[in-house]
Formats: sequence, structure tokens, C-alpha cells
Amino acid sequence: MNGAEPTGPVGTLSRPVSVGRCLEPISAVPVDLAGNGYVTEEFFVSGTARSFEASGPLVADGRWSVAPRDSAPYRTRIVVRRPSEPHRFNGTVLVEWFNVSSGGEASPDWTYLGPQIVADGYAYVGVSAQSTGIDGGTALVGVPGLGQPAGLVASGPERYGTLTHPGDRFSFDMFTQIGRALREPEPTSALGSLVAHRVVAVGESQSAFFLTSYIDAVHKTAHAYDGFFVHSRGASGASLQGTPIASSEVPRGLQVRSDVEVPVFMFETETDLGPTLDYGPARQPDTDWVRTWEVAGTAHADAYVVGGFASLLGCDFTVNEGPQHFVAQAALVALNRWVTDGVPPPTAAPLELSRTSPPELARDALGNAIGGVRTPAVDVPVAALSGEAPPGVSRLCSLFGSTVRFDDRTLVELYGDKRGYLVAYQQSLDTAIAAGFLLDSDRAQLLAQAQAVAFPS
Repeated sequence: MNGAEPTGPVGTLSRPVSVGRCLEPISAVPVDLAGNGYVTEEFFVSGTARSFEASGPLVADGRWSVAPRDSAPYRTRIVVRRPSEPHRFNGTVLVEWFNVSSGGEASPDWTYLGPQIVADGYAYVGVSAQSTGIDGGTALVGVPGLGQPAGLVASGPERYGTLTHPGDRFSFDMFTQIGRALREPEPTSALGSLVAHRVVAVGESQSAFFLTSYIDAVHKTAHAYDGFFVHSRGASGASLQGTPIASSEVPRGLQVRSDVEVPVFMFETETDLGPTLDYGPARQPDTDWVRTWEVAGTAHADAYVVGGFASLLGCDFTVNEGPQHFVAQAALVALNRWVTDGVPPPTAAPLELSRTSPPELARDALGNAIGGVRTPAVDVPVAALSGEAPPGVSRLCSLFGSTVRFDDRTLVELYGDKRGYLVAYQQSLDTAIAAGFLLDSDRAQLLAQAQAVAFPS
């Protein structure tokens, strides 16, 4: 483990929950857990959590100083997916802060990373960290036809009726106590016979805002996590009062503190750099502890994570079909190597901006972003892949970017024929794999996608 050993209150785990039906978070990408030797269990975690208040200004460099304020009891749930056999476990537990932007709970990082999690033998723990997941509430991003989800207690009272959440200002300490509990072998272990050697926090979008504030406010004294994957955050962080995004308390341009002393991997899409999340003011240089990848051709959410539901969500255009999940899985492998062996991920150039206010990405003549993490999707393109959606769409659909496929004439002008395209694609793919931005284990799948591209006869 990097840094100091975790000390302080530890969440108390229940036995695996068996009454009623487990309401798992939303994910559009199925993973055959049983077929890959994984088991899924759900536990309740209880304790007394503290809230925090600033003991000095919440400065933009992230070096926050906070003090405990109030305390309140809590009882929440975690969903555990782990290898059933110890020899399959790679020693790392990934702990996802469930996303509640739509009102109900979702697990976007499980969706993006699940295949790699299973392939490499991670244990995964999803945490109902926020009150909306337990008690329901107002969605930040409305989903057509969904209304305002009721939360676990109202949706499954037989199973979840004993859960209680004191409010999101207590969520930071709840997340700490759960991280500590995952290292505890007795009296009940959430990991069965597995022993956690490394515990890494992950979170996307709203969850990434909370993780950013968690790192700056809590981590330096809690020491509950050995690393962080902060996925698609914006220019700010969550308020210590539990406000997820818009708060005058938290400065715009908030950085991760430079003295964090555990690896922090920030993963940003084109959408995150654009006006919707405006991550640009929070950019910071890579350091021994902080690494950022800004990935060309990607959107905050995309066709992979939405599955075939884009049209049902009211998005009547072709959403982004970029390579985010492939690059994110390479990022996970790199982060685990960093946490385990101290080998930092490769560096990447930032995405280029043509202007900063309002932010606008620089694009080449074909409509693809300049700079950032490069993949064949943007260097040997068959479409313009953007983090920007068409104008006038809903707030939800604005997160899905867009794909505009090239016509036959453009394809012929670029590559001559299918063979020319495949030769160029393979060269670009080998370059991206060698650079560490894609995995060699995904090479066959990516080549199959290129082979499926239709060219004029």
C-alpha cells in the first residue's frame, strides 16, 4: 500500500443479504460473471459517519484543510463481484462510487471496465454512497419515461427497508469506512477468502466530482485508498455540504492536490473539455502522483455505454461510437501497474483548444480532434467522432457526442480501397498499442471492427 496505513472507524459488514431481490445498478453491457468464475453478493454496511467543514479556504490547488463537524448513523449497501477462486484474484479491489445523475443508481465504470476487470481477476465493489440511491430524489439529468426514481428503500422495501442515509455531506466518510472495511478479514469479509492487497477508488461523471473533493479534503488523513481513477470530471468538485456540481463553495478550476502521495489517474473525454463540463480550467501538469489522459474521438457517454437505447432516450442522431472503452481498459491496466509496481502510465499530449471561452476543441479538416490520446479511430478515421452532440438536443443527449460517417468518395480519397485502409489502420493500431494507449489483448477485436467497415466496390 502507498502512504500511511488506514486508521479510524470501519464500516460494519452484514452477512451476505439473502432476503428479497438485489436491485443492481444500471449497466447496458452484460458480463458473464458465472461463466468467468465470478460470484456476486450484496452486503449492508453500517456505522456512524462524520461530515466535514472547511477549516480554511477551499483553494483551487486542492490543498484543503477540513475538520469533522456532525456525526450521524448510516446503513447502506455494497454490491461485490469477485473471483470465486483465490488464484484468479490479482490482489486489487476496485471500489466504484455509484452514479446517481439520472436519479437511479448506475455503474458506468463497471460498464466501461467490466470485461477487463473479469479478464484480469480484479474484485469489484459498487457503493451506494449517495442518498439519492437509497431514498430517491431529483435527477440531475432526466431520462425520458423514467420520472423520479424512488430509491432502494421504496423500490425494494423487503430487502432494503432497513437502509438509512443521513445525507451526502456524510458520504465522504461513509466511503472511507467502506474502503477500510474491505481490508478487514473478520468477522465478516466482503471478499470471501480473498485478501485485498490494494484498494482503488473509481468513479465517473458526478461520482468523479465527489472523488475529486474526496481526494482534496479527506484522503490525506483517511488513507483508505491506494489510488484513484477519476473519470470524466469537470472544472469543479462536489461541495462538502453534498452539492454535487454547482456550488459557490468549490472553486472553478479545482485541481487534485499535488501532495496526494497515491496514484491519481484522470481520464477526460472531448465532452468534458467542452462547454457542458468545462474541465479546461482544472487542467494540471502530470506529476509523480497525477496523470491525465484526454482522449480524442470520445464523448462523456457513448454508444458502448448506452447500448441500443439511444433512440429510446430521445437521441435521434448517431451518438459517439468512439474508442473510449478500449482506452479506459488500457488506463485501468496502467493504473494497476502504477499502484502495484510504481511504474507510471505513459504521458499524453492534451487535446488542443481553438478557444477557451467558451471552450471549443481544435479539429482537423475531417472534423476530428487534434491532440490528446491518439487511436486509429481518429488517425485512420472513417467518421468524424466528436464529444459534441448536434445543437438543440436534450441535456441528456448532449452528453453522448456524435458520429458522422464519411461518404464513399471521402473514403476512396483517403485510402484508395479497403486494403489501403486496413494497412493504415493496422499501422496506427500497432503504434497505439506500443504507446500503451490500447491493449494488445484488444487487437483482434479492433482489427475485426476495421475489417467490417464497408468500402465502395
